[in-house]
Amino acid sequence: MRQLGELEAEIMDRLWSWGRPATAREVLNDLNKQRPLAYSTVKTVADILYGKGMLTREKDGRAWLYRPTCTRQQYTAARMQDALEGSPDTAGVMASFVEQISPDEVEALRAALRAAKRRTES
Repeated sequence: MRQLGELEAEIMDRLWSWGRPATAREVLNDLNKQRPLAYSTVKTVADILYGKGMLTREKDGRAWLYRPTCTRQQYTAARMQDALEGSPDTAGVMASFVEQISPDEVEALRAALRAAKRRTES
């Protein structure tokens, strides 16, 4: 899964945070609180995200309602998997990663591994 561009990431961040479908106009109104953008720019990028399979859309009157096809966690996990697949030394990458994360993140990783183990055992 490709890394998102800056505006793509901002659009996805809002849709993930809101947890509901939204129109390009709603996204634009929120983005314009920080920087001015044209409606056509946001609409074009939302359509690009739709084309990439990151968003679904359904008609709501004359506008499209956009909804993410995956959660933020699923997207991040796919990016992590891409990074692992791109390395000839997966164990080395994982070891380096674990050395860089906080104790709380290590505990979260341990909990995730325990949960994964339980799922495979049942």
